[in-house]
Amino acid sequence: MRIVIDVTPLSHPRTGIGNYMLGMLGGLAEAAEGSHELVLFAPTGPRNMRRLWNALDGIRGTRRLFVVPPPSNVWRKLWSSKQRVPVELLAGKLDVFHFSDWMYPPQRGGLRTTTVHDLIPLHHPEWVDPRTAELHVPKYRHSAETCDLMFANSEFTADDVAQTLGFPRERVVVAHPGIHARFTPDGPKRDLGGPYVFTAATLEPRKNLETLLAAFTRLRRERPDLQLVIAGPAGWQGKAVEGDGVRALGYVEDDELPALYRGAEAVVYPSLYEGFGIPIVEAMASGTPVVASSHPSLDEASADIAVRADPKSPEALAASIERAIAERETRVPRGLEHAARFTWRACGEAMLRGYESARG
Repeated sequence: MRIVIDVTPLSHPRTGIGNYMLGMLGGLAEAAEGSHELVLFAPTGPRNMRRLWNALDGIRGTRRLFVVPPPSNVWRKLWSSKQRVPVELLAGKLDVFHFSDWMYPPQRGGLRTTTVHDLIPLHHPEWVDPRTAELHVPKYRHSAETCDLMFANSEFTADDVAQTLGFPRERVVVAHPGIHARFTPDGPKRDLGGPYVFTAATLEPRKNLETLLAAFTRLRRERPDLQLVIAGPAGWQGKAVEGDGVRALGYVEDDELPALYRGAEAVVYPSLYEGFGIPIVEAMASGTPVVASSHPSLDEASADIAVRADPKSPEALAASIERAIAERETRVPRGLEHAARFTWRACGEAMLRGYESARG
């Protein structure tokens, strides 16, 4: 098969979805090697082309990367809305076209597919930038109407796609995310001058950091030496998290995260809603106990290993952090075993099986 994948999101700084795409590409290239051709396709502006090439360094596949006049997002939006110029004119003949969240141009033939990471803009538009909803919601509707196959990053999201978009559940394939090899319990631990609990999250309402701060304030009454360390860039309507013992690191490079996970007393992920919740599994792979929101979207990442807490209750969250720290010796080995299940090779193999099955 000649599999064309839109990699345009990698032309911008990566967060969760970009990291998923990059890992998925590596796993798919590995699974397809020697049997199928992977074509990495993107139209983007001149300023972002260098970042795109750098992101794809080491990924095996044919490059079909095109510079378009800025603003490139306008061109992608027009290409999606007008549905006139088939993608084959730029990408060449294809057997599979896997489009991204950023555009959904038409195609002449072959399998049409995409990945849905979550339906948060549909369920909770108040949690996302209106521009994000404007980009994603039409994509969801278009996907449900035109795709032969869709992928999801969790069983939760796959069920949501079927129920919310009315897409046949048997045509939604789950391709769980993998864990990068950098996340292991072996290696340096970040020294921040004292014990700390850690969270990795974009500063935005859905990540629920205000409740975490309230929980942390309760913990500080008994443990005044404890710090709350937050790694993540500012997001839409995200408020700075400030208080005694709080240290906000801002955006942290991927290579710095393992040491932060390893050095923490516990990792806390109080999000109100996710597609999967990859930081939970990254923390487990790094040998650190985890506290996670009890929202069902985090069930697959958490299994029965993370300590769960009502994300709207500071009291419950504080108690769960204390419990995770106290039960470190029993929870860490089980977390390591759970995290080992999630590999990018397995993600790529799931996608390849999906393509092959849908093509008959």
